[in-house]
Amino acid sequence: MAYEKLRNIRNGKGISAREMADLLGLVTEAAYYKKETGAIKFSVEEAKLVSDKLGMPISEIFFADEVSCSDTDNQPTGTDG
Repeated sequence: MAYEKLRNIRNGKGISAREMADLLGLVTEAAYYKKETGAIKFSVEEAKLVSDKLGMPISEIFFADEVSCSDTDNQPTGTDG
């Protein structure tokens, strides 16, 4: 699942998929689940609504905490060697 962290946070706060669907103006819970599973992407505006509802920054909800080694291996260090 693409946004498993989001689902865990939402469930932990006792917020239903129906509430989230209503918040985002979606007609069905299924439409919301498509976003939560990653089948359909969240817009920036939707991410802001979700973060406000959950009382957390967007980055804590939607972005992974880990960086893979391949993401950091060839990054400049700011020094000339």
